[in-house]
Amino acid sequence: TRFFAVYREMAGRKEQEVDLEDGTTAAGLVQRLGEQHSGLFKDLKSLVVAVNGEYVPMDHTLKDGDEVALIPPVSGGRR
Repeated sequence: TRFFAVYREMAGRKEQEVDLEDGTTAAGLVQRLGEQHSGLFKDLKSLVVAVNGEYVPMDHTLKDGDEVALIPPVSGGRR
């Protein structure tokens, strides 16, 4: 699992390897990481998950060897 931006700062690392049960979804991974890193995911509605470089829904089932990126909400830009 790769953490980006504020998630990296809050977790204190840029990556973490996680062993998961068969059938674990992206939501299950997020829940587990949230338990390990208290307060990491405050706004799950804005969390973006990518698996192997592709954005996926939270009900996406993960497979052994998947690279998961957790991307926080992005703010800013033009008004």
